[in-house]
Amino acid sequence: MWLSVWTNAVVTSRVARFLCKACTIMEYLYEYLGFLAKSVTLVIAVLVVISSIVASGMRKQTNPEGFLEIVALNKRHEDMKEQLTEAFLSPDELKKQHKSEEKVKKKEKKQEQKQKKRQEDKDLSTSTRGLPSATGRKRLFVLEFNGDLQASRVDALRHEVTAVLTGIREQDSVLVCIDSAGGMVHTYGLAASQLERFKQKGVNLTAAIDKVAASGGYLMATTADQIIAAPFALVGSIGVVAQIPNVHRLLKKYDVDVDILTAGKYKRTLTTLGENTDEGRAKFIEELNDVHQLFQEFVSGNRPVLDIEEVSTGEAWYGSRALDKKLVDKLMTSDEFVMEACEDSDVYHLKWVEPKKPLDRIMAQFTQLFNKVGEQIFNQISGSAK
Repeated sequence: MWLSVWTNAVVTSRVARFLCKACTIMEYLYEYLGFLAKSVTLVIAVLVVISSIVASGMRKQTNPEGFLEIVALNKRHEDMKEQLTEAFLSPDELKKQHKSEEKVKKKEKKQEQKQKKRQEDKDLSTSTRGLPSATGRKRLFVLEFNGDLQASRVDALRHEVTAVLTGIREQDSVLVCIDSAGGMVHTYGLAASQLERFKQKGVNLTAAIDKVAASGGYLMATTADQIIAAPFALVGSIGVVAQIPNVHRLLKKYDVDVDILTAGKYKRTLTTLGENTDEGRAKFIEELNDVHQLFQEFVSGNRPVLDIEEVSTGEAWYGSRALDKKLVDKLMTSDEFVMEACEDSDVYHLKWVEPKKPLDRIMAQFTQLFNKVGEQIFNQISGSAK
């Protein structure tokens, strides 16, 4: 009897301690959540005020639609070279190196001033278009196009091309680095049309393919006077593809009717929900073939050296194989091209930057904060429950 009473007392004591600990954890959790709610509210209010101030300042300083970011690549390369030099030379050797470089810079500066003066005289006596260079040397403008299925960077490309055309001179040129596996016909067609604006103005354009320029990406590349590619870059895919899932039989199984009303015999050829017909399928294939024909005509018009029948099978080839088929003109990476250009040209990387809206920045910051706080709560509860 005494053993039974003692056992019940022990069990009751353990249950009471467990319940007490659970109540303590819940009380701690409620207090923490209350503190968290106040803190988050305060942080959001502060972020709103700061974002409003920053947005107001940006509206005063820049175009609300975006701004052009310009990086001098010559200076970037010179800075890297200087860092390496400082790392490997002794203080005495470094001092001698600096003296020698100063002499060279003075000599180059005098030559640049003379060349600049000659260029200014030429600009005054002729109708040479474009903005003058600070050094009088020719310039290379570098653009980048990283494409997705929608070619969503086409709006930024429009601004970049326009910016270059407003200040380019006859001796200047453009390098566009394309990285895209293609996508929608109309958006990539517009992107290619933007690059064709250089050809219409007589500007020398080089397209560089470091990774992939296939389908719509290659469509863009063919607008260039020269196409360079890395040895293992993927090039080509001159073809058209469409994939349309159809769940009509599944809907029919469950007695679901889908009415598709059209005006015009071929307004809708293939559908996802309705029943597809042989006539509609044949018309859709006819439209695909027509787009493929337009693709071939565009490519062969820009690159007449191609055997268009051989390369328009939808296949893609790696750089060295693409060179054999004349899809590209030279095996070279964009980095090699830029480094060579820096020897006798001023090289600038241009990028159109679209500023994020204040609300988008706030939501991104809030999401990041919420994730961190949630992780902290989980860690606290896990630690208290041990």
